[in-house]
Amino acid sequence: MAAALSLLTACGGPAKTTAEAEKFSYTVEQFADLQLLRYRVPGFEELSLKQKELVYYLTEAALQGRDILFDQNGKYNLRIRRALEAVYTGYTGDKTSPDFKAMEVYLKRVWFSNGIHHHYGCEKFVPGFTPEFFKQALQSVDASTLPLGEGQTLDQFCDEIFPVIFDPAVMPKRVNQAAGEDLILTSACNYYDGVTQQEAEDYYNALKDPKDETPISYGLNSRLVKEDGKIQEKVWKVGGLYSPAIEKIVYWLKKAEGVAETPEQKAVIAKLVEYYETGDLKTFDDYSILWVKDLNSRIDFVNGFTESYGDPLGMKVSWESLVNFKDLEATRRTEIISSNAQWFEDHSPVDASFKKEQVKGVSAKVITAAILAGDLYPSTAIGINLPNANWIRSHHGSKSVTIGNITDAYNKAAHGNGFNEEFVYSDAELQRIDKYGDLTGELHTDLHECLGHGSGKLLPGVDPDALKAYGSTIEEARADLFGLYYVADPKLVELGLTPDGEAYKAEYYTYLMNGLMTQLVRIEPGNNVEEAHMRNRQLIARWVFEKGAADKVVEMVKKDGKTFVVVNDYEKLRALFGELLAEIQRIKSTGDFAAARDLVENYGVKVDPTLHAEVLERYKKLNLAPYKGFVNPKYEAVTDADGNITDVKVTYGEGYAEQMLRYGKDYSNLPSIND
Repeated sequence: MAAALSLLTACGGPAKTTAEAEKFSYTVEQFADLQLLRYRVPGFEELSLKQKELVYYLTEAALQGRDILFDQNGKYNLRIRRALEAVYTGYTGDKTSPDFKAMEVYLKRVWFSNGIHHHYGCEKFVPGFTPEFFKQALQSVDASTLPLGEGQTLDQFCDEIFPVIFDPAVMPKRVNQAAGEDLILTSACNYYDGVTQQEAEDYYNALKDPKDETPISYGLNSRLVKEDGKIQEKVWKVGGLYSPAIEKIVYWLKKAEGVAETPEQKAVIAKLVEYYETGDLKTFDDYSILWVKDLNSRIDFVNGFTESYGDPLGMKVSWESLVNFKDLEATRRTEIISSNAQWFEDHSPVDASFKKEQVKGVSAKVITAAILAGDLYPSTAIGINLPNANWIRSHHGSKSVTIGNITDAYNKAAHGNGFNEEFVYSDAELQRIDKYGDLTGELHTDLHECLGHGSGKLLPGVDPDALKAYGSTIEEARADLFGLYYVADPKLVELGLTPDGEAYKAEYYTYLMNGLMTQLVRIEPGNNVEEAHMRNRQLIARWVFEKGAADKVVEMVKKDGKTFVVVNDYEKLRALFGELLAEIQRIKSTGDFAAARDLVENYGVKVDPTLHAEVLERYKKLNLAPYKGFVNPKYEAVTDADGNITDVKVTYGEGYAEQMLRYGKDYSNLPSIND
């Protein structure tokens, strides 16, 4: 499970102080509610030639899957993106006009979100240009550059596409989580076609064997469709759906296999290729187990259908890739945590029947990202824990990573932006956050990823999908609470991970400030909280606020007409985090859907409109963007006369539009319509 970064709090590792880092330009551009940053790849030059070659091949494999995510996010996304790009590059009219400028921002948002819906809130973008302008612009460019269907006229194309772009009632939400609605029929994501939520749930429930202790992840790599009255799966594989892109991914993975660092890594790549070629989910489990056990390779990667946040039922997964290598120095911190995994499990405040008797295979490291792709690009997580299958985690363990160079880039770009000064209650909290915030934020991420997701167990016979649409929120709350409970534990001081018993208060304060107030800058006025990580943070913050109200553990107070969070009793706050962790683990372990629904709906969804308006107004004056993403480095292979790679060069100067247009030209592998 990926841990999304709250960009509104200080979080990250120690600053790099080399002269090169000081001169590095982290910011690229800002528009709408987005800011684009760059990240460095420190240590790449010190890798061996073979390791550089491996990174290069894996990077190419990562970029080849770009179109898959666009199509998964919506069936019209590729056509809309390509039409916009054709106008952006080929329009000969006035490119300074308000309509063209608004279309440019719209295209940049589509690039960022891999589709026409917001990457985080899932609501459809409102175009700032008119249908009349866009049709005239489409008419003015070379028709061969437009994504017209076979025999389709431009008028027919506009009739089909324009309602999707301009009509707010058409496909308004990519992922709808509203209770009581058919979540499939009201979601624009492209994981289902012609089926209802009930039909989808019935289809997969019929396939499951409650007695199977090693179940495959049914539905993970397919689109569920109804054709001629029959429900069937269209599998994403070579020869199946998305084959043109998957074939390119496989080509580069096979190149990577030839320069693998270890026999174990070679076996991992070979098994992933087999999975892509067959679509067999048992093979995917075999690959996942091999990947978890490959601990000695410096270079590592994720490539494939991975995270379920984009499916309203939490079953089907989006395509993503991350190529990375271990940060040897920083990893010492996560190794201390993972080596004590059994102690943390044994001392957890949850019921003993829900704990793992033996924690297996927990490995953790700090990594340097070399490339971000798919559902990790441009917006990325700062921590990842995989695989997602509960039985694999229980029997074989998991890998947890914190992405050090990404958190470093966030910190560098946010330095001195005035956010904390506006929203933190007093100088005492500000000084504590300044002193400890980066450290405790990073430790919370480590605990969340290294131990939180890997903690606890399902009781025998409990369906891993029992919590349905609430599963992602509950799982993220479980991992967050594990981290919150333990970041304050004296054990961390004993292990040398925190300097004293005061440090954790910086994380407690920023977490509550975010969950109760500041993450609201990401919500449009009048909307509810939809995204799983945001629901999780609000659920936790509001629950402890309410349960501690009688003792005034946490208060919302007014100062100079502004609302602030005040924490009066940090020890009681930790106890409340422990109580909620125990309940969340019970819900997860027993598959208590009703309790999951009640918790999420009562605490994680609704927004106080008055507080929301105040937070938005205060934030607006700071001229900050609530969401951030990245432009990737560019890798170029240096070859000799015989075509052998003699070096791989990394450069950072590419602009946002420049990179997106290059990707659209070099890695556009799918047809505009994928049925």
